This record gives sequence, C-alpha cells and structure tokens, in this order.
Amino acid sequence: MSETHSRLTEAIGQEFRRRVLDDYLPKIGRCVDLLDTDQLWHKPGPSCNSVANLLLHLEGNVRQWILAGVADQVDNRQRDSEFATRQGDTDATPAELMARLTTTVEEAVQIVEAMDADDYLAIRLYQTRWNETGVTAVLHVMEHFSGHAGQIYAFTKRELGLDLQFFEL
Repeated sequence: MSETHSRLTEAIGQEFRRRVLDDYLPKIGRCVDLLDTDQLWHKPGPSCNSVANLLLHLEGNVRQWILAGVADQVDNRQRDSEFATRQGDTDATPAELMARLTTTVEEAVQIVEAMDADDYLAIRLYQTRWNETGVTAVLHVMEHFSGHAGQIYAFTKRELGLDLQFFEL
C-alpha cells in the first residue's frame, strides 16, 4: 500500500473515531442520563421512535454495516424489533442499552481503524440487497449515527426544556 493510501485510511479511521465514539456517543449518553426510564421509552407519536428504540436501532445498524458487513461477523440483526420493542419488553436498563451501543461502537472503531485501501474498495452485500463498498459502509454509519443522534438531542431538549451543555463535555 502506498504512503498516501496508508495516510488516507488512517485519517478516515481517526475521523470515524472522533465523530461517532468521541462526539456523538457522549452526547447521546448525556441525554440517556438526563431522561428517566419512562421518558426514554416515550414515543411522541404513532410514527415516532423513542430514544430507547433509537439506541437499539443505532446498535443494530453499526453491527450490521461494520461488524458484519466489513469484518464478516455473523449478521443476526432483527431490524423490525429495534422499533417494535416497548418498555417492559426487555429487562435492559437505560445504562445497559447505552453500554451495548458503546461496546458495539468501540468494536466498530477498531475495525474501521484497521481497514486498508482494499477494505475500503471491496464490494460487499449489505442487508441482502445492496452491493456497497467499505467506504460506503463507513460513511453510511457516520451519517446515520449523526441523524439519529440529532433526533435524540432534540427529543431530550424538548422533553426537559434545558440546555444540554454539550460544549461542557
């Protein structure tokens, strides 16, 4: 691999870590810490998701696209259940949901940081229907994580009516 390819793949891995693990995840964690269990599972409307559902969904997405898609781990995602799960359907506490998401993100960061140019260019099948490159998977996860993180921040601010003080993190 050329020096340029090496530096580029290293930079992508560092940016993935910075955005997903070091920025979005602590902010989501702050929201989870501020919300009580009922608020965490509250769906503002019939076509809306709760923060807890979004935690399950983010964990499933990262696992499917990076752990299974890039690192060839078994894909046992049950996407529909990420949205169908309701308070009382699981014994997982808010802290446990956050811990599972954190563990999956940490594993994904290790995988992305270890990717080389061939990994980024390799075409793989995702969700049994899309042939995508590794770079698409990494960008998809960052973009997807950002969007749902924003939903979690907005819900928390609206629910609690307070400044989340993200710049204090």
